[in-house]
Amino acid sequence: MNAADLRALDRLQLMVTRRLDGLLHGDYLGLLPGAGSEPGEAREYRAGDDVRRMDWPVTARTTVPHVRTTIADRELETWLAVDLSPSLDFGTVGMLKRELAEGAVAAFAYLAGRGGNRIGAVVTEGGPAKAIPPRPGRGGARSLLRAVTGLPRGEGAGDLAELIDKTRRHARRRGLAVVISDFLEDEDHPSDWPRELRRLAVRQQVLCVEVLDPAELALPDVGVLDLIDPETGQTVEVQTGNARFRARYAEAAAEQRARIAAGIRSGGAAHLRLSTGSDWLRDIAAFVAERRHLAAYR
Repeated sequence: MNAADLRALDRLQLMVTRRLDGLLHGDYLGLLPGAGSEPGEAREYRAGDDVRRMDWPVTARTTVPHVRTTIADRELETWLAVDLSPSLDFGTVGMLKRELAEGAVAAFAYLAGRGGNRIGAVVTEGGPAKAIPPRPGRGGARSLLRAVTGLPRGEGAGDLAELIDKTRRHARRRGLAVVISDFLEDEDHPSDWPRELRRLAVRQQVLCVEVLDPAELALPDVGVLDLIDPETGQTVEVQTGNARFRARYAEAAAEQRARIAAGIRSGGAAHLRLSTGSDWLRDIAAFVAERRHLAAYR
C-alpha cells in the first residue's frame, strides 16, 4: 500500500468518525441492540413479549403477569465478512461499489470498536477467503481497514457461501457478524449462501449490507454501451435507447434484488442496502438509530 492509499484511508476514517459521531448520540448499547444475556428488571407483560421471559416468581407475588428484561451485552466481538470480488469494480455515480464496500468496512469497524470491542474480518478478493484476526478498539478498527484494503486483488468470482462459512468457523464467541457484498452470483452456478447465512445466525446476530449502483437497477438512455463482466471478461453490446429493453432490464433487476432480499430474510439476518448514489453514511446512521429505537420498545 503506497502513501497515497494510506492518505485516502486516513481521510475515509476521519470522515466516518466525524459524520457518525454527529449523527449518532447516546451511550454505547451495541451496534444492533438485542435482548442481551444479563438479567435486568421485571416489568408487566405486554402483548408481543416473549413468553419464555416470563418471571414466574414476580407474577405469583403480584398476580399480574411479568417478564424479566435483559441488559444489552457491553462486550461484543464482531466479524466482518467482506466480499471484494471483481464484480464490485463497477460504479457510475462518483465511486465504485468496491469503494462503498470499503467505506462500509470502515463505518462498521468504527461502530463495533467502541468500548474496546474486538473486530476481525474474513475477506475474499475473488479467490479463497482470507481471515484477519480480531483486534480490540478503534486502533484495531484502523489496522483492520488497512489490512482489508491492502490485500492483493484476486481473479475470478468470489464464493459468497465459502466466505460466510469461513466467517462462521472463526466467530467462535457469540457476537455480531456483518456480511458486506453485492450478493451477485453466476446464475448458472448459484451458491447456497442463504443456507450458510442461517448457520451463521445460529450463534451470531447477523447484518447483511448489500452494496449496489443505480445502474444495476435501471439503465440510462445513453445509446450503445459496451459492457464487460469484470469476473469473466465477457463483453456484450447493449442498445440502451430501446425503451422495451430498458423495461425488461429494470424488471429483471427488480426480481434479482427481490431474490437477494428473500435469501437474506430466510437466513434470519437484518438487511441494509447501500447505494453509490446516496449518502451512505447517513443511511448507516439511520439504520442503527432505527434498530436502537425498536429495541427500546421490545
